Amino acid sequence: MKIFNTKQEINAYLTSKKEGNKTIGFVPTMGALHEGHLSLIKKAIEKNDLVVVSIFVNPTQFDNQEDLIKYPKTIENDTKLLESVSCDVLFLPSVEEIYAENIASEKFDFDGLEHQMEGKFRTGHFDGVGTIVKTLFEIVTPNRAYFGQKDFQQLQIIKKMVRKNRLPVKIKGCPIFREADGLAMSSRNARLSKEHREAAPFIYKTLKKVKSKFGIENAVTVTEWVENQFKEHPLLELEYFTIADEKSLETIKNKESNKKNRAFIAVYAGEIRLIDNIRLK
Repeated sequence: MKIFNTKQEINAYLTSKKEGNKTIGFVPTMGALHEGHLSLIKKAIEKNDLVVVSIFVNPTQFDNQEDLIKYPKTIENDTKLLESVSCDVLFLPSVEEIYAENIASEKFDFDGLEHQMEGKFRTGHFDGVGTIVKTLFEIVTPNRAYFGQKDFQQLQIIKKMVRKNRLPVKIKGCPIFREADGLAMSSRNARLSKEHREAAPFIYKTLKKVKSKFGIENAVTVTEWVENQFKEHPLLELEYFTIADEKSLETIKNKESNKKNRAFIAVYAGEIRLIDNIRLK
Protein backbone atom coordinates (compact mmCIF):
# COMPACT_ATOMS: atom_id res chain seq x y z
CA MET A 1 0.00 0.00 0.00
CA LYS A 2 1.32 3.41 -0.97
CA ILE A 3 0.96 6.27 1.53
CA PHE A 4 0.89 9.92 0.46
CA ASN A 5 0.77 13.01 2.66
CA THR A 6 0.60 15.78 0.07
CA LYS A 7 -1.84 16.72 -2.69
CA GLN A 8 1.00 16.99 -5.18
CA GLU A 9 2.30 13.45 -4.52
CA ILE A 10 -1.06 11.69 -4.68
CA ASN A 11 -2.22 13.71 -7.67
CA ALA A 12 0.91 12.81 -9.66
CA TYR A 13 0.55 9.11 -8.79
CA LEU A 14 -3.17 8.91 -9.61
CA THR A 15 -2.78 10.89 -12.83
CA SER A 16 -0.31 8.29 -14.09
CA LYS A 17 -2.80 5.52 -13.23
CA LYS A 18 -5.70 7.29 -14.94
CA GLU A 19 -3.63 7.66 -18.08
CA GLY A 20 -3.64 3.87 -18.17
CA ASN A 21 -7.46 3.96 -18.02
CA LYS A 22 -7.59 2.57 -14.50
CA THR A 23 -10.78 3.30 -12.54
CA ILE A 24 -10.44 4.76 -9.05
CA GLY A 25 -12.71 3.94 -6.12
CA PHE A 26 -12.53 6.27 -3.13
CA VAL A 27 -13.51 5.88 0.54
CA PRO A 28 -13.07 9.07 2.60
CA THR A 29 -12.80 8.45 6.35
CA MET A 30 -11.81 10.16 9.58
CA GLY A 31 -9.86 7.10 10.71
CA ALA A 32 -10.53 4.92 13.77
CA LEU A 33 -11.46 2.32 11.19
CA HIS A 34 -13.83 -0.57 11.88
CA GLU A 35 -15.61 -3.32 9.94
CA GLY A 36 -18.10 -0.82 8.55
CA HIS A 37 -15.29 1.10 6.83
CA LEU A 38 -13.76 -2.15 5.62
CA SER A 39 -17.07 -3.17 4.05
CA LEU A 40 -17.00 0.06 2.00
CA ILE A 41 -13.43 -0.61 0.93
CA LYS A 42 -14.28 -4.16 -0.12
CA LYS A 43 -17.17 -2.82 -2.27
CA ALA A 44 -14.75 -0.35 -3.86
CA ILE A 45 -12.23 -3.13 -4.56
CA GLU A 46 -14.93 -5.19 -6.32
CA LYS A 47 -15.81 -2.42 -8.78
CA ASN A 48 -12.55 -0.50 -9.38
CA ASP A 49 -8.98 -1.08 -10.53
CA LEU A 50 -7.48 1.04 -7.75
CA VAL A 51 -8.82 1.95 -4.30
CA VAL A 52 -7.89 5.08 -2.37
CA VAL A 53 -8.77 5.64 1.29
CA SER A 54 -8.26 9.00 2.97
CA ILE A 55 -7.88 9.50 6.71
CA PHE A 56 -8.48 13.09 7.75
CA VAL A 57 -10.18 14.32 10.92
CA ASN A 58 -11.85 17.39 9.45
CA PRO A 59 -11.97 20.30 11.95
CA THR A 60 -14.61 22.30 10.09
CA GLN A 61 -17.38 19.72 10.54
CA PHE A 62 -17.16 19.64 14.35
CA ASP A 63 -19.51 22.10 16.04
CA ASN A 64 -18.18 20.81 19.38
CA GLN A 65 -14.43 21.39 19.75
CA GLU A 66 -14.18 18.94 22.65
CA ASP A 67 -15.56 16.23 20.36
CA LEU A 68 -12.85 17.08 17.82
CA ILE A 69 -10.11 16.84 20.45
CA LYS A 70 -11.42 13.51 21.78
CA TYR A 71 -12.08 11.94 18.37
CA PRO A 72 -10.14 8.63 18.39
CA LYS A 73 -6.87 8.60 16.42
CA THR A 74 -5.56 5.10 15.72
CA ILE A 75 -3.39 5.50 12.64
CA GLU A 76 -1.10 2.53 13.30
CA ASN A 77 -4.03 0.13 13.64
CA ASP A 78 -5.83 1.80 10.71
CA THR A 79 -2.83 1.23 8.45
CA LYS A 80 -2.71 -2.48 9.38
CA LEU A 81 -6.45 -2.85 8.67
CA LEU A 82 -6.08 -1.18 5.27
CA GLU A 83 -3.20 -3.48 4.37
CA SER A 84 -5.24 -6.52 5.49
CA VAL A 85 -7.94 -5.77 2.87
CA SER A 86 -5.41 -4.91 0.12
CA CYS A 87 -6.13 -1.17 -0.08
CA ASP A 88 -3.92 0.38 -2.78
CA VAL A 89 -3.43 3.94 -1.57
CA LEU A 90 -3.77 5.79 1.74
CA PHE A 91 -4.00 9.58 1.60
CA LEU A 92 -3.01 10.96 4.99
CA PRO A 93 -2.80 14.75 4.79
CA SER A 94 -2.30 17.28 7.59
CA VAL A 95 -4.80 20.04 8.35
CA GLU A 96 -2.30 22.54 6.88
CA GLU A 97 -2.08 20.52 3.66
CA ILE A 98 -5.84 20.66 3.18
CA TYR A 99 -6.67 24.14 4.45
CA ALA A 100 -3.33 26.01 4.30
CA GLU A 101 -3.77 28.96 6.69
CA ASN A 102 -7.53 29.33 6.36
CA ILE A 103 -9.31 26.64 8.37
CA ALA A 104 -12.83 27.57 7.32
CA SER A 105 -15.76 26.08 5.42
CA GLU A 106 -17.20 27.09 2.11
CA LYS A 107 -20.87 28.02 2.24
CA PHE A 108 -23.17 25.58 0.46
CA ASP A 109 -26.81 25.52 -0.56
CA PHE A 110 -28.11 21.97 -0.42
CA ASP A 111 -31.69 22.97 -1.30
CA GLY A 112 -32.86 22.68 2.30
CA LEU A 113 -31.46 19.21 3.06
CA GLU A 114 -28.97 20.84 5.44
CA HIS A 115 -31.73 22.32 7.63
CA GLN A 116 -33.28 18.99 8.62
CA MET A 117 -32.34 16.71 11.54
CA GLU A 118 -28.56 16.97 12.08
CA GLY A 119 -28.60 20.49 10.66
CA LYS A 120 -30.89 21.64 13.48
CA PHE A 121 -28.46 20.46 16.14
CA ARG A 122 -24.99 20.85 14.55
CA THR A 123 -24.44 24.39 13.31
CA GLY A 124 -22.26 24.58 10.20
CA HIS A 125 -21.70 20.81 10.16
CA PHE A 126 -22.76 20.21 6.58
CA ASP A 127 -20.78 23.18 5.25
CA GLY A 128 -17.76 21.44 6.79
CA VAL A 129 -18.72 18.10 5.25
CA GLY A 130 -19.31 19.68 1.84
CA THR A 131 -16.00 21.53 1.98
CA ILE A 132 -13.84 18.51 2.79
CA VAL A 133 -15.61 16.04 0.48
CA LYS A 134 -15.49 18.46 -2.46
CA THR A 135 -11.80 19.16 -1.75
CA LEU A 136 -10.96 15.45 -1.56
CA PHE A 137 -12.87 14.73 -4.77
CA GLU A 138 -10.86 17.43 -6.52
CA ILE A 139 -7.59 15.92 -5.26
CA VAL A 140 -8.36 12.22 -5.85
CA THR A 141 -10.68 12.63 -8.90
CA PRO A 142 -12.31 9.23 -8.31
CA ASN A 143 -14.73 7.49 -10.65
CA ARG A 144 -16.79 6.26 -7.69
CA ALA A 145 -16.95 7.18 -4.00
CA TYR A 146 -18.45 5.03 -1.24
CA PHE A 147 -20.36 6.17 1.86
CA GLY A 148 -22.28 4.29 4.53
CA GLN A 149 -26.00 4.81 4.97
CA LYS A 150 -25.64 5.30 8.74
CA ASP A 151 -25.02 8.95 7.86
CA PHE A 152 -27.96 8.95 5.44
CA GLN A 153 -28.50 12.70 5.57
CA GLN A 154 -24.82 13.24 4.79
CA LEU A 155 -25.10 10.78 1.89
CA GLN A 156 -28.04 12.70 0.40
CA ILE A 157 -26.21 16.00 0.86
CA ILE A 158 -23.08 14.69 -0.89
CA LYS A 159 -25.21 13.44 -3.80
CA LYS A 160 -26.80 16.90 -4.00
CA MET A 161 -23.39 18.63 -3.93
CA VAL A 162 -22.08 16.39 -6.72
CA ARG A 163 -25.11 17.18 -8.91
CA LYS A 164 -25.04 20.93 -8.25
CA ASN A 165 -21.29 21.21 -8.86
CA ARG A 166 -21.38 18.75 -11.77
CA LEU A 167 -18.55 16.69 -10.30
CA PRO A 168 -17.65 13.62 -12.41
CA VAL A 169 -18.01 11.03 -9.62
CA LYS A 170 -20.69 8.42 -8.90
CA ILE A 171 -21.79 8.29 -5.26
CA LYS A 172 -22.49 4.81 -3.91
CA GLY A 173 -24.48 4.43 -0.68
CA CYS A 174 -23.75 1.18 1.18
CA PRO A 175 -25.80 -0.62 3.86
CA ILE A 176 -25.28 0.10 7.56
CA PHE A 177 -22.80 -2.34 9.10
CA ARG A 178 -23.86 -3.46 12.57
CA GLU A 179 -22.42 -5.17 15.61
CA ALA A 180 -23.85 -8.60 16.48
CA ASP A 181 -26.25 -6.91 18.93
CA GLY A 182 -27.50 -4.45 16.29
CA LEU A 183 -25.60 -1.31 17.28
CA ALA A 184 -24.58 0.59 14.15
CA MET A 185 -20.79 0.55 13.86
CA SER A 186 -19.19 3.91 14.57
CA SER A 187 -15.75 5.14 15.53
CA ARG A 188 -17.43 6.76 18.55
CA ASN A 189 -18.52 3.38 19.93
CA ALA A 190 -15.00 2.87 21.27
CA ARG A 191 -15.57 5.81 23.63
CA LEU A 192 -18.70 4.32 25.22
CA SER A 193 -18.47 3.22 28.85
CA LYS A 194 -19.20 -0.48 29.51
CA GLU A 195 -22.60 0.46 30.92
CA HIS A 196 -23.55 2.65 27.95
CA ARG A 197 -22.21 0.12 25.44
CA GLU A 198 -24.54 -2.50 26.92
CA ALA A 199 -27.48 -0.08 26.75
CA ALA A 200 -26.85 1.24 23.22
CA PRO A 201 -28.44 -1.66 21.23
CA PHE A 202 -31.78 -0.39 22.55
CA ILE A 203 -31.58 2.23 19.76
CA TYR A 204 -31.76 -0.32 16.95
CA LYS A 205 -34.32 -2.44 18.81
CA THR A 206 -36.53 0.64 18.95
CA LEU A 207 -36.05 1.34 15.24
CA LYS A 208 -37.06 -2.24 14.38
CA LYS A 209 -40.26 -1.80 16.39
CA VAL A 210 -40.88 1.49 14.56
CA LYS A 211 -40.65 -0.39 11.26
CA SER A 212 -43.38 -2.82 12.34
CA LYS A 213 -45.58 -0.03 13.77
CA PHE A 214 -45.33 2.28 10.76
CA GLY A 215 -48.24 1.72 8.42
CA ILE A 216 -50.46 0.50 11.24
CA GLU A 217 -50.05 3.78 13.11
CA ASN A 218 -49.32 7.24 11.68
CA ALA A 219 -45.93 8.92 11.99
CA VAL A 220 -47.02 11.30 14.78
CA THR A 221 -48.22 8.44 16.99
CA VAL A 222 -45.08 6.39 16.33
CA THR A 223 -42.89 9.40 17.16
CA GLU A 224 -44.69 9.92 20.49
CA TRP A 225 -44.20 6.21 21.28
CA VAL A 226 -40.44 6.48 20.64
CA GLU A 227 -40.16 9.61 22.80
CA ASN A 228 -41.90 7.80 25.66
CA GLN A 229 -39.60 4.76 25.30
CA PHE A 230 -36.55 6.95 25.84
CA LYS A 231 -38.11 8.97 28.65
CA GLU A 232 -38.25 5.71 30.57
CA HIS A 233 -34.68 4.66 29.74
CA PRO A 234 -32.21 5.38 32.58
CA LEU A 235 -29.03 5.61 30.44
CA LEU A 236 -30.00 6.90 27.00
CA GLU A 237 -31.21 10.42 26.22
CA LEU A 238 -33.12 11.04 22.98
CA GLU A 239 -32.02 14.14 21.08
CA TYR A 240 -34.42 13.66 18.18
CA PHE A 241 -36.50 11.09 16.37
CA THR A 242 -38.27 11.73 13.10
CA ILE A 243 -39.88 9.87 10.22
CA ALA A 244 -38.94 11.65 7.02
CA ASP A 245 -39.17 11.45 3.26
CA GLU A 246 -35.90 9.95 1.94
CA LYS A 247 -35.58 12.50 -0.86
CA SER A 248 -36.47 15.80 0.84
CA LEU A 249 -35.62 14.64 4.40
CA GLU A 250 -38.69 16.55 5.57
CA THR A 251 -40.69 15.11 8.47
CA ILE A 252 -43.92 13.41 7.45
CA LYS A 253 -47.16 12.94 9.36
CA ASN A 254 -48.80 10.21 7.28
CA LYS A 255 -47.56 7.41 5.07
CA GLU A 256 -47.83 7.97 1.31
CA SER A 257 -47.65 4.89 -0.91
CA ASN A 258 -45.60 6.57 -3.65
CA LYS A 259 -42.84 7.87 -1.35
CA LYS A 260 -39.90 6.22 0.38
CA ASN A 261 -39.61 6.98 4.08
CA ARG A 262 -36.96 6.43 6.69
CA ALA A 263 -36.83 6.77 10.49
CA PHE A 264 -33.91 8.79 11.88
CA ILE A 265 -32.67 8.98 15.44
CA ALA A 266 -29.96 10.69 17.51
CA VAL A 267 -29.29 9.59 21.09
CA TYR A 268 -26.80 10.52 23.80
CA ALA A 269 -25.23 7.61 25.67
CA GLY A 270 -23.51 9.61 28.39
CA GLU A 271 -21.49 12.22 26.49
CA ILE A 272 -21.30 10.11 23.31
CA ARG A 273 -23.76 11.00 20.56
CA LEU A 274 -25.01 8.09 18.44
CA ILE A 275 -27.09 8.25 15.27
CA ASP A 276 -28.93 5.55 13.34
CA ASN A 277 -31.74 5.12 10.82
CA ILE A 278 -33.89 2.46 9.21
CA ARG A 279 -35.81 2.29 5.96
CA LEU A 280 -39.58 1.97 6.37
CA LYS A 281 -41.91 0.11 4.04
